[in-house]
Amino acid sequence: MAPKKPLCLPALLLPLLTLLLPQAGTRSFVVDRENDRFLLDGAPFRYVSGSLHYFRVPRVLWADRLFKMRMSGLNAVQFYVPWNYHEPQPGVYNFNGSRDLFAFLNEASLANLLVILRPGPYICAEWDMGGLPAWLLQKPDIHLRTSDPADNMTKIFGLLREYEPHGPLVNSEYYTGWLDYWGQNHSTRSVLAVTKGLESMLKLGASVNMYMFHGGTNFGYWNGADEKGRFLPITTSYDYDAPISEAGDPTPKLFALRNVISEFQEIPLGPLPPPSPKMTLGPLTLQLDGDLLAFLDFLCPQGPISSILPMSFEAVKQDRGFVLYRTYLTYTVSEPTQFWVPNNGVHDRAYVMVDGVFQGVLERNMKHQLFLMGKEGARLDILLENMGRLSFGSNSSDFKGLLEPPVLGQTVLSRWLMFPLKIDKLVKRWFPLQLKKRSHPQVPSGPTFYSTKFPILGEGGDTFLSLPGWTKGQVWINGFNLGRYWTKRGPQETLYVPRPLLFSRGALNKITLLELENVPPQPQVQFLDRPILNSTLHKTYIYSLSADTQGASEPMEL
Repeated sequence: MAPKKPLCLPALLLPLLTLLLPQAGTRSFVVDRENDRFLLDGAPFRYVSGSLHYFRVPRVLWADRLFKMRMSGLNAVQFYVPWNYHEPQPGVYNFNGSRDLFAFLNEASLANLLVILRPGPYICAEWDMGGLPAWLLQKPDIHLRTSDPADNMTKIFGLLREYEPHGPLVNSEYYTGWLDYWGQNHSTRSVLAVTKGLESMLKLGASVNMYMFHGGTNFGYWNGADEKGRFLPITTSYDYDAPISEAGDPTPKLFALRNVISEFQEIPLGPLPPPSPKMTLGPLTLQLDGDLLAFLDFLCPQGPISSILPMSFEAVKQDRGFVLYRTYLTYTVSEPTQFWVPNNGVHDRAYVMVDGVFQGVLERNMKHQLFLMGKEGARLDILLENMGRLSFGSNSSDFKGLLEPPVLGQTVLSRWLMFPLKIDKLVKRWFPLQLKKRSHPQVPSGPTFYSTKFPILGEGGDTFLSLPGWTKGQVWINGFNLGRYWTKRGPQETLYVPRPLLFSRGALNKITLLELENVPPQPQVQFLDRPILNSTLHKTYIYSLSADTQGASEPMEL
């Protein structure tokens, strides 16, 4: 008997929402097209909503953020449901912890906010692969986000207007700010522009959703990417210059929007909560734990996968993070010789080592060659980093890894070992691991682990991790993956550390860094009481929409 085909995520959401209907009682929501309006429980209704993504906010902070949205005058919250967040493998579903969709819907109800649900399956949202699961790419000939070429959009929209010549005015995504890319400018949108645009729409009787009202954070490896002439990964911070900051604090933009909303509908009485307490600490000196290669047996306990030609992340079933590629030189290369990967085949960054010595970086669209030397039998290791899959565009099948066999001089390198690395599992179980004693270089370079422990006296608070002098890598605090840092490229220079992540009252906390390139002479970090999202290397980017333009204390887990 054939196995029963597993339900896809959107199919699961329908019964989930059906379960919520009895709670609604006799309530009704009607599109009154004849009068160009909505009716809620029979009365004319207009929503003023804001976007918040539960998957970018720790569960323990959901209620705080939703309450602040309601107190700002909003009567609805809009959010996506990312397929890849809930179905990590075909037929395997996760709705626990920060993925508990029922719990988030309940928190929205407690905050007296209506819900505008956008279940996907594709969501964009500057989220990894636009919410589509990476296991779709295990079919190498798959074509994502394509339609029947016989479709005629003019005909379709004409048909739509035949059936719906009238209806309420709606702006589902009115932008309060904009996203940031690594290596580009920090984006902002002025308070005046945002408030003027909102006021003009509300005067027309339109319903509006502000994207984003609270942006949150791309923790772990969840950020997406764009392709605009070159590959552009999105920063860890998703602050978005939104009315509620990444740390959950009301901004001047929020109070200005609240004043506009109050001119058109009642807002809840009472003040908004003040900004959360912030904490400073450090500098802290980190200790060298060892280079990544020293931990290979722990990072890939099942051993490597062998292949004549290198295999992609998808082929070895590694959705995110890192894969180490290894081969051995079959002849001596006594002079610096060109090493490259044809057809822009590095997706996305490659950290190259010969016999454990760091040689440099290859980067998608940016840096295409190095010059290497080595004796016959020398070990060539290439650590490949997935910087986030494309989240926008048609047929964005963004395969990761070495997509072409590397070339050294005139020789196509073959006989590869692929090590899918489980770095997060190692960090959670972490040291002390018994490693063979080895001499460390004076200033280590290449993929290297550092860590230290530190107490927090008193209650602590939200804080922002600053990594001056570090280059690029990943950070964990108490086993939780904060996300990527890229101090040398910017514009983001600090990582948001929510207070519930930290142990207070003298208990020890642990910070772990995987530095991928170069360590500063003094391997120190600091915790600041304010973020740095616009480094001095980059000028602020002012989002260019005109005012009238309408856009289309429990453990923390991801």
